[in-house]
Amino acid sequence: MIATMINVAFVLIGSGLGLAFKNLISARLMAILTQALSLCVLGVGVSSMVGTEDMLCVIVCMVAGTVIGHAVDIEGRLEGAGNLLQVRMARGGGDSRFTEGFVTASLLFCVGAMAITGSIEAGLNHNYGIIVSKGVIDGVTAISFTATMGIGVAFSAIPLLLYQGGITLLAAWVGPYLPAAVVTEMTAVGGALIVAIAFNMLGLGREKIKVGNMLPAMFLPIAYIPLAQWLTQLL
Repeated sequence: MIATMINVAFVLIGSGLGLAFKNLISARLMAILTQALSLCVLGVGVSSMVGTEDMLCVIVCMVAGTVIGHAVDIEGRLEGAGNLLQVRMARGGGDSRFTEGFVTASLLFCVGAMAITGSIEAGLNHNYGIIVSKGVIDGVTAISFTATMGIGVAFSAIPLLLYQGGITLLAAWVGPYLPAAVVTEMTAVGGALIVAIAFNMLGLGREKIKVGNMLPAMFLPIAYIPLAQWLTQLL
């Protein structure tokens, strides 16, 4: 929960700065900051990925997980759920600008591979690097969003706390029952997903990588490692 609390603090601080300096923030500055943070995210992902002790596991899990995610269309379902929530909140009336800021920021901060992989990493290994990095990015984003959409962005800290905190607590509860090799490879696969997120942030490639469709890959080492060990003993 410590990592999530840090993330929430960054969002609140960013929102406060956005309100205080909304007339001084340029789009160019925000773009440069985003690029700098994207490179940091890339470093976090690579450092996690190179910790693997079984590269074949990472490859197999990434391929199989992506096939599963694509078949289920996780990315499309997440986007659809977000769009539906945004429409329903807008119909609810009240301060439309407040609602727009709250919903937009909540979806961006909560619905994403970095929130999930970071929370799992924090729960399993007490490694807060991914979530803290995400928190800095969220904080910078909150500055821009609050400057344009108002105080509703700050209230996105509430679903962020519940969502990421819940995943972290669940991972911490399950973690002691997972073999060390499984945790190592889950971390490595998660690192590969973080690298993909960094590529998207930097705008590399012709099309955006659908990282949401790759999320099942992070959980496949739970099945792969025991199966690989069983086959090795059998052969």
